[in-house]
Amino acid sequence: RALAKKVPSLILILAIRFCQQSRSPIPPYRTPSRYPSVRIKSSKVLRFHLGLSISVILVKTIGMEEENGRNGGAEAVINLGTGSSLPISYHSCFGPHEDLLLLEADDKLISDIFNNRVTLRGLADEDAVLCTKSKTYAVKFVGNSNSMFLIPPSNFPGDNDSDKKVASVIKIASGNMELVEVSPRLDKLKQLLLENPFGAGEVEAMMDEDDFGKRDVAALYTWNDLVNTIQASDEELRNGLQSLSAIEIDGYWRVIDESYLDMILRMLLHNCVLKDWSFDGLDEDEAVDSLVADEFSRDLASHCLRVFGSKVKEGGGGDKKWKLEPRLVCLHFARQVLRDEKMRVESFMEEWKKKIPDGIEGRFEMLQGEVLTEKIGIETRVYVFSVRSLPSTPDERFSVLFKHRPKWEWKDLEPYLRDLQVPRLSMEGLLLKYTRRAQPSADSQPVFSAR
Repeated sequence: RALAKKVPSLILILAIRFCQQSRSPIPPYRTPSRYPSVRIKSSKVLRFHLGLSISVILVKTIGMEEENGRNGGAEAVINLGTGSSLPISYHSCFGPHEDLLLLEADDKLISDIFNNRVTLRGLADEDAVLCTKSKTYAVKFVGNSNSMFLIPPSNFPGDNDSDKKVASVIKIASGNMELVEVSPRLDKLKQLLLENPFGAGEVEAMMDEDDFGKRDVAALYTWNDLVNTIQASDEELRNGLQSLSAIEIDGYWRVIDESYLDMILRMLLHNCVLKDWSFDGLDEDEAVDSLVADEFSRDLASHCLRVFGSKVKEGGGGDKKWKLEPRLVCLHFARQVLRDEKMRVESFMEEWKKKIPDGIEGRFEMLQGEVLTEKIGIETRVYVFSVRSLPSTPDERFSVLFKHRPKWEWKDLEPYLRDLQVPRLSMEGLLLKYTRRAQPSADSQPVFSAR
């Protein structure tokens, strides 16, 4: 009885049955829409291409009438009175039942599960994750030294003791699955979209309907393809697409080739100078129409404003104003100057400022997290080392950072850690876990090395 009072109002038994029939292996990253995410639904068994079927059995422990337990089963245990006893026996269907697993979930997740707001995501060769609308959870099995008896309801099929007040055990569970919130696994998203960026060559092909119809769509990904391939919640996936400056073109999510994006930005800046537009108050319709007149698509023209600007206000008549962000514009031209080269800082600054349009001031501090400097003799050289190219998981991120540079001063390291979001772990916790800190004197910069 004391134990029954401690159990939550809902007990979930998540049964995962692996189909035994043979299936062809899932080809990696090809036509992922054929392999949908597994969606949990209560009181149903669903079969999917991933080879899983899922059923959820719900036992209510609140509001049960006392007479519900008069014939034994789970109801009799739940309604067991203080000082009372109840015989326990093996059910006629007792066995290992490897297809039955316990899932422990908090109240909020239980609500999401039974309102069809969760999915299990992952391909056949990946560890599954459970996703809500905004969070991702790793699914882990936790062993238990105590015996947990699974007792079905009294009307369970095969119950030969239905007329007796007895609790029949159908399985002894050795543990349960637990859900641990984790960061979304977005590195694959970056890999997939960068395989086939949208560039000027494809724009020319779009002009020719025959060539455009022959394009290889197997290397392109719709929203549903990404949902079924990337282990992240819908909200986290959208944030990942935004961080990559991706755009949906003809139903497929694409990143724009750097050189083609450079063409659009240069034309926008040229129009600003030609028509005496302020960088701090661009009218969206005018800016987009001018780029369309220069033979860029309307979608790409609007995308250019989103990549390099921010919306400042929307007038009463529906006029939308944009501001070109100096840091984003300057950062773009810094990449154009450096490419994959190392340059003397003085030479870089000279070339960089030539490319930056009048009215925008470029400062070296704008390039934090995108470039690094190194001393070679008496010279200081600068080169591209972008946070966008680093893995999103802490283990891999710190490994790459310390392979690139064994020791980091905090002012150099911090820009490469800002975007790391690890549930239940602060920045201080990350540094304690992955680094060693040394500070020769109280007024000197701390130096971090690999732990």
